[in-house]
Amino acid sequence: MACVDRFVSTITSKLDAKGRISIPAAFRQVLATDGFEGLYVHRCLDAEAVDCGGNGLLREIDALLATFSPYSEEHDLLSTALLGASEILKVDSEGRVVLTEGVKGYTGIVSEAVFVGQGYKFQIWEPSRFRAHLEEAKRKVRDVRKMLSARHAAGGDPVTRTQGARE
Repeated sequence: MACVDRFVSTITSKLDAKGRISIPAAFRQVLATDGFEGLYVHRCLDAEAVDCGGNGLLREIDALLATFSPYSEEHDLLSTALLGASEILKVDSEGRVVLTEGVKGYTGIVSEAVFVGQGYKFQIWEPSRFRAHLEEAKRKVRDVRKMLSARHAAGGDPVTRTQGARE
């Protein structure tokens, strides 16, 4: 059975002659279940990619903003970056969107793009930038795994310890 409540997998697609790109079918299914009309897009805060989704992504943004006072500088900055600088792209009847010049310029996308599922959202990347990002992510995950393994071996954080039989 397909996973229809979250975005998973990595899929590469080509832009057509009119600058349209097909959202992967599995991603379209999640968007349809989510009930959002169109595709909500904003620049990633820490990468040359865009975060995309629907109501699920907007709920996560709202939850993040709710952790700040409504009139705080942090709230204003995040609101500007995540909401004010966002776009809602129209999805056509065949599941395609036109990537705006702003999106293409920020991401470096020219003829091909990579869709990367991240649960409640997905990202769109230029392929070579994604490959570099993926290699960096794998390196960092290996480092985190080593740290967690060392902490576990030293009897560290009880959350990461395996529960055994009581004496």
